[in-house]
Amino acid sequence: MQLKGKKILLGICGGIAAYKCAELVRRWIQAGAEVEVVMTSAAQKFISPLTMETIAGKQVHIELFPEHQFSATIHIDLADWADVVVIAPATANMISKIRHGQGDDLLSTICLASWRKTIIAPAMNSNMWYNPIVQENLKGLKDRGYLIIQPTEGDLACGYKGMGRLADPDIIDFWIQYYLHPKSALKNRTILITAGRTEEELDPVRILTNRATGKMGFALAEQAFFHGAKVILVAGPNTLNPPPGVEYHPVVSALEMHQKVFEHLSRAEIVIASAAVADYRSKEILFRKMKKGSSEKSLKLLPNPDILADVAKKKANRILVGFAVETDNEEENALKKLREKKLDMIILNNPVEEGAGFATDTNRVTIYKRKGKAIHLPLMNKSEVAAHILHEIVNLMDKSGKKARKK
Repeated sequence: MQLKGKKILLGICGGIAAYKCAELVRRWIQAGAEVEVVMTSAAQKFISPLTMETIAGKQVHIELFPEHQFSATIHIDLADWADVVVIAPATANMISKIRHGQGDDLLSTICLASWRKTIIAPAMNSNMWYNPIVQENLKGLKDRGYLIIQPTEGDLACGYKGMGRLADPDIIDFWIQYYLHPKSALKNRTILITAGRTEEELDPVRILTNRATGKMGFALAEQAFFHGAKVILVAGPNTLNPPPGVEYHPVVSALEMHQKVFEHLSRAEIVIASAAVADYRSKEILFRKMKKGSSEKSLKLLPNPDILADVAKKKANRILVGFAVETDNEEENALKKLREKKLDMIILNNPVEEGAGFATDTNRVTIYKRKGKAIHLPLMNKSEVAAHILHEIVNLMDKSGKKARKK
């Protein structure tokens, strides 16, 4: 998470989930943000201002007209200061106030002044959540442009089990980054991304696969969504959570990935093929476990379809980006793939280099285009690598005047 230099105002309302705000503030500050905290009188019943002041490292704002300090425009000053206002947990009462333009305390008056940049993260009992009035208020806010972070299902403090838990910190952080990220030429473009590995069945126990985890592809999907793109993510087996807001299609084998890609290709204006697709599959799949014996065994393998090469046959005006994982003659092999598959860009990395390749949070890559010098990126986390790749895609579109369109 990158929030360096960003200004976040957190408005805490009176719900048991208020205790989770301490962790939110800690995460944002560690990510480089400056944070101001505003608490309602009810919020102070669940978590003390002293706790929040200790974590934030500054005074918590409570009163609309505080004594011993200038307060005539404190609500405007705070609203103007913030890059984004996050209401978490947002109670049914505060949601109603914001929807109907009430301002009877510090937080609600700030919300009146910051309506263009407010994120609302509700948390409440499930019966309250499903109350038609609450849902009507939320719909009204969404229709007016407010970003609503849906609560999750689970055990509630009141003993209920159902919808109403405050969204997890990772989800709240994701939507803050989405809100704060400047949109680019990728806004409203549809990008299809393949990620992870494929697995080819040998018998009920064994598979043929590789070490890819999907981290690079998922980082690309997240960053593309931050840019404002509509993202279709087709991913092989992995242990990751797909980014919120992304259209996600899990697959297992190379044939399944091929089918799913071509099922959605007509919608895609840009294709980024980061998946490590198995080159071969077994000619015969055994229905019972292959037993160990003393003699040698051999497998007959069939080549899998080359997904990216097949996509290139239907390239039209799409922008195609591939990945080359090479350990020998890296540049030569990457450029050969760039030419033969008619790609616009290829990203080369060597998995044996320290900190690069599979199952790591970092990568070191080189970006090649059809024209121009190679771009050598230093070792950085995969989210940063993804941001650079998308930046180069935007540059590619701008410089060539090429605007991908649906075919």
